[in-house]
Amino acid sequence: MTVAPGTTTGTLVLAGTPIGDIADAPPRLAEELATADVIAAEDTRRLRRLTQALDVQPTGRVVSYFEGNESARTPELVEALAGGARVLLVTDAGMPSVSDPGYRLVAAAVEKDIRVTAVPGPSAVLTALALSGLPVDRFCFEGFLPRKAGERLSRLREVAGERRTLVYFEAPHRLDDTLAAMAEVFGGDRRAAVCRELTKTYEEVRRGSLEELAAWATEGVRGEITVVVEGAGEKGPEELDAAELVRRVRVREEAGERRKEAIAAVAAEAGLPKREVFDAVVAAKNANAAG
Repeated sequence: MTVAPGTTTGTLVLAGTPIGDIADAPPRLAEELATADVIAAEDTRRLRRLTQALDVQPTGRVVSYFEGNESARTPELVEALAGGARVLLVTDAGMPSVSDPGYRLVAAAVEKDIRVTAVPGPSAVLTALALSGLPVDRFCFEGFLPRKAGERLSRLREVAGERRTLVYFEAPHRLDDTLAAMAEVFGGDRRAAVCRELTKTYEEVRRGSLEELAAWATEGVRGEITVVVEGAGEKGPEELDAAELVRRVRVREEAGERRKEAIAAVAAEAGLPKREVFDAVVAAKNANAAG
């Protein structure tokens, strides 16, 4: 590779790539692809299709950089950066390091005091959030949920009281299970939006309650999925009836918490005395036994 005379360290460039429509590629992307000393790509085949679509001929070395080799390849890329190279990092779609490879390389470069910059580009997170019809003034991105049912419920339970809008990525074959779990933990009436194939030919935004969306997803859904879920809102203690308190305790117990811990956590979330939640759980247990 060619390093400019006098250069002591190079630059790491994180470049956003189109999430669907190739016309959304940022203007600087083509220039960076053409001039970078090293291009680290999540999938070199998809990189080839991207450069062909943009009519760009890279002059630098192309290497793969994906989840399976991220740890091993990071030192090699940092060495190139330390030697003055301009390293361009691209993933299959969207911004590197956002639920994609890149964090390790950025952290390693920052530790070595190497300059890191970005070519802003399309984002599935922000696009889905804007299209959802849900509040956008405050939100949090939760990435992919765990694949195992118990771990997934536990993770959802952690944010059950979150008042900001929640954004998730999900694989199409797990969407029905995820929406069902969300309905169980957050409540079936919580509003949400499933954003599918954003900016692509078959783009679809399906809005409704979690219960409605979970029922719809059982038919099977294809494509790249982003799920946006309404936050818990400004609910006061008086709005949580006994049935809801019992439901929240049950969700926590099913995720592995002991009843005493679950009752304490639900009481804290609802702003209620632990005794009140305990009484609701006991009453529900007695009612079920009598029935």
